[in-house]
Amino acid sequence: MNHNTEARLTPIAMEMLADIDKETVDWMPNYLQSAEEPTVLPARFPNLLCNGGSGIAVGMATNIPPHNLSEIVDALIYRLEHPNCTLEPILKLLPGPDFPTGALILGTKGIRQAYETGRGSIVMQAKTQIEPLDGGKSAIVITELPYQVSKARLIEQIAALVKAGKLDGITDLADYSDRTGMRVVIELRRDVNPNRMLNSLLKHTQMRTTFGAILLALVDNVPRVMSLLDLLDHYLEHRRTVIERRTRYELYRAKSRAHILEGLQIALNFLDEIIRIIRQSETAEVARREMIRRFALTVLQADAILNTQLRQLARLEQEKLAEEYRGLLREITRLEHILSDPKQVEQIIKDDLRTLKEKYGDGRRTRIIAREAEDISEEELIPEEETLVLITRDGYIKRVSMDAYRSQKRGGKGVIATTAREEDEVEHLFQVSTHHYILFFTDRGRVYRLKAYEIPETSRQARGTAVINYINIQPDEKVTATVSVRDFASEGYLTMITRGGEIKRTALNEFANLRSNGLNAFDLESGDSLGWVLHTSGKDDVLLATRAGLAIRFPESDVPVRGRTAGGVKAIRLGKDDALVAACRVQPDALLLVVSENGFGKCTPLTEYRVQSRGGKGIFTMNVTRKTGSVVAAEVVEKDDKVILVTANGKGIRLRVADLRITGRIAQGVKLIDLAPGDTVAAITRIVLGKRLHAVDASRDGQDASA
Repeated sequence: MNHNTEARLTPIAMEMLADIDKETVDWMPNYLQSAEEPTVLPARFPNLLCNGGSGIAVGMATNIPPHNLSEIVDALIYRLEHPNCTLEPILKLLPGPDFPTGALILGTKGIRQAYETGRGSIVMQAKTQIEPLDGGKSAIVITELPYQVSKARLIEQIAALVKAGKLDGITDLADYSDRTGMRVVIELRRDVNPNRMLNSLLKHTQMRTTFGAILLALVDNVPRVMSLLDLLDHYLEHRRTVIERRTRYELYRAKSRAHILEGLQIALNFLDEIIRIIRQSETAEVARREMIRRFALTVLQADAILNTQLRQLARLEQEKLAEEYRGLLREITRLEHILSDPKQVEQIIKDDLRTLKEKYGDGRRTRIIAREAEDISEEELIPEEETLVLITRDGYIKRVSMDAYRSQKRGGKGVIATTAREEDEVEHLFQVSTHHYILFFTDRGRVYRLKAYEIPETSRQARGTAVINYINIQPDEKVTATVSVRDFASEGYLTMITRGGEIKRTALNEFANLRSNGLNAFDLESGDSLGWVLHTSGKDDVLLATRAGLAIRFPESDVPVRGRTAGGVKAIRLGKDDALVAACRVQPDALLLVVSENGFGKCTPLTEYRVQSRGGKGIFTMNVTRKTGSVVAAEVVEKDDKVILVTANGKGIRLRVADLRITGRIAQGVKLIDLAPGDTVAAITRIVLGKRLHAVDASRDGQDASA
């Protein structure tokens, strides 16, 4: 009894079978000896390299990891063009396995060993992120798992470890995965350090596991452990064989058809005599023999003439036969050229591979981290990217994506930037790389340090977490300035300005060894407080702006360099009821953006601010009126920049500097944001994206101190 099963193959599966009907591979009897099956497939798609494979036999096993099709294609083409190349250039195109489940690969040593020797141990790790929860708690969220790790089995494993007391501090474990992706949330107690718990999970569960690569495959029916270069070479050799056999098959078919057409053309040239022979013959066999004798035809040609239909004798049909014959001659020439020139075969292989990449290629899913698992740091598990940090007046902090605020035209209403508590306002808003240090300076002149990625990323609507959870500030201390720093060994100074108008410079390297409970950074006068800190080079100009619309620009060289615990000197002479609201580092050919509390703003070229001596009253920077309200912030910007403006009630808007009006120093400006009744502007920050980012890194560091 026969049972037939039918299935529709995917387009990429059809690539495996392409040209199988053209004698490209050998066939053998199937298990029941009832039919024949191919010994291998033509495999235009490099299945073994892309999808890998695993299996266990007697005394041997194979475990080939999957790879990215686009990278495999690039490596195959490079190997085809450079047949004697080493592994090094291949690794640049094919850095390692690419698992369909994504996640991370830790280290390249195991990958290199597997690719060189055919055996290697590749460490895989789940992709996770730490998110803050209400009440000061936090959660570890798993979004991608290592290859072949079961999500359900992992959840059971974590639950069993919690029950056994080996993972103390987990209060809830929930699976929120849906069709948009995986999301397993591990909720932690308030007093649990999420990074330490993550390390425990990596140590005791399958969130970190190993792929034991064994690159074993059958070569001429003999199992062999091969290097990556061997695998690439064997696939390319297989494709050469397939293309050559296909070409021979097509050449044979073309020549056979041309042979028949030659006979038909002879018959058409002697049509009357052919008809007479057929009429006078008693049988078809007699006619065949006579035509072969008379016109030196072959049996195939004679049979084709006998089978010719009368309609093919028409003039148009004769012309079609002649055109078909000419086309066949061209095709025969092309096919013979392919068989005589190996470069032609290689070009066909490359064209096939490029077509595959164009049709089916996609981006890499698995991220490879260069350092080995035993040496891996928490920082290397986190992508380096630009992000925004917000701090409120009451000491709540959060980190949000750069895309959290959509661009709007000048005068828009903005979107919710933070869910602030009643009477809590945003005071600090600055751009920072996730791998930078953030120095937190308090009103009492102390400084604390934190890595940006240690602040969990959250939505723009979230309130954030109390900053005291991350740095050990005193209850009566308040963060008033921040600076982002990549490397404390670099040259430069931290230029500090107080609310009372005092200033000093201290070498950056003096802040390299910060204790967890902070260090003294400024010896303040009684009643004064630290307000701004700028990262300067030693050759910069400093610009200070006041609430009453005055500004002063002077060279930082006028400011003496003093130690951490020293006090400062006079920076500006403030009028009665006036106060400092901004401190900036001047950049050549840049603009000064000045914003008032009622949402008015303007840009003025910095060339309009002449350099003065330190300690003066300054010059006008904005015409402050009842309509504009007092100046609340100032920022040095360039035309290609964007700025984010946040209000006291938690609204935020992103604006293009190019859309803002450039005016003189004494102008009022134009409305930047449509404020709700009772709302005021609280903070602004400059956003630098793209290729210019690193060029302005120093100018960005610390300029968003206090708005």
